[in-house]
Amino acid sequence: MPMCFYESKIGRIGIAEKDGSISNVYISGDKLPEDAQLGETHLLKEAVRQLKSYFAGELKEFTLPLKPEGTEFMKKVWSALCEIPYGKTVSYKEIAEKVGVPKGARAVGIANNRNPIPIFIPCHRVIGADGSLTGYGGGLDMKKYLLELEGLE
Repeated sequence: MPMCFYESKIGRIGIAEKDGSISNVYISGDKLPEDAQLGETHLLKEAVRQLKSYFAGELKEFTLPLKPEGTEFMKKVWSALCEIPYGKTVSYKEIAEKVGVPKGARAVGIANNRNPIPIFIPCHRVIGADGSLTGYGGGLDMKKYLLELEGLE
């Protein structure tokens, strides 16, 4: 699978492509797949361009083909995450209600944790029902940074 790296304000980010779509984003410390091959495709270059623009505060919505692999429930959750507007947050419970499982906040949390394309699928925009920052694969400092970048505190 072709993959490239981008040195960002939150550390090194790996972006992988599979079958013409972004399939994975690896944040500093994530284990890389064994079949990863360094390469720059048109799509990977565009993904880096959009990330740079996002980190510069210029881009508010990504327009990349995404193809995360997971269960149907996970895909529903990830699709709902993509609908959270830039600069807004929602709770796990709100996402659970949106995907038709009102008591599934914990399951939403698990799907959120397994999001293979963080940042592009904005799992950092999901917070606890009480407004607290909850787990993030890149750590709470990274989640806080991303939310502050989007104008939230």
